[in-house]
Amino acid sequence: MIDPRLQALRVLKEQGTVTATAEMLHLTPSTVSQQLRLLARELGVTLLEAQGRRVRLTPAAHTVLDHADVLFAQWERAQADLAAHREGAAGQVRFGSVSSALAAIVTPAAVLLGREHPRLAVRMSETESEDAFPLLLAGRLDIAVLIPTAGGPPSDDPRFEQRPLLDEPQDLLVPPGHPLAERARPVLADAAREPWIGSPDRGDQHHLMLTACAAAGFTPRIVHHANEWFAVAALVAAGFGVGLVPRLAPLPPEHRAVRVPLRGEPVPSRRIITCVRRGSDRQPAIAHGLDALRRSVP
Repeated sequence: MIDPRLQALRVLKEQGTVTATAEMLHLTPSTVSQQLRLLARELGVTLLEAQGRRVRLTPAAHTVLDHADVLFAQWERAQADLAAHREGAAGQVRFGSVSSALAAIVTPAAVLLGREHPRLAVRMSETESEDAFPLLLAGRLDIAVLIPTAGGPPSDDPRFEQRPLLDEPQDLLVPPGHPLAERARPVLADAAREPWIGSPDRGDQHHLMLTACAAAGFTPRIVHHANEWFAVAALVAAGFGVGLVPRLAPLPPEHRAVRVPLRGEPVPSRRIITCVRRGSDRQPAIAHGLDALRRSVP
């Protein structure tokens, strides 16, 4: 087993505070603080320095973490090798996913797993992309289905294995009877003069909208804000503006907003990826989960 104090240090790097680290690991702040003090004492180096309400990792701490990432990846591989000896035994796989992929990909994958591996328990939760990495790191998720964000770890981060799952087009959402609803596959720039519905609290989607509009040569005039797709659809259907909506996002039929597929290069889209702890993808339960996800892509 790997020293759990190294896990606390890894999570602290992501969370920035002892309190947030303790919450993520289901420990008390005093327990986390004691773990890190004992680790620093045994290693004979200073690991943390106070920085306001947060703590800063020292260069020595980053050196420890570089080695810890290798150890944890190798431990995941060791668990996979051991799990191979009990293939077919009961197990568990925990998915965390952004909402639209949870509905359109993860849920069908769970049905597939239940049919093909009935002794494998599946747990699913809606998870924001930026929350998925610390939850994986803390061991509270096994597979994350997420949208890469600007502040996320790079694709070659030694702690994670990130793989593309789907490139999902964005549709223009317009009110019924809108001229663009009658046009055969308009380009995004055709909506440059329209009022727009923004989703600032849904960071990945809002950034995608701003980037796509900039690439099309305009800045959207955002007049209303809504984050949930049913709310965006209601505002658009009532004529308060237009918006971009992912192809997989379900819209309630009572809001008669019209999806308009776009043409042009590039068509606005978002990449959905899977992410697991590096080395864990060889564990049978996680391998089955990843395979079911790939086969459930619409």
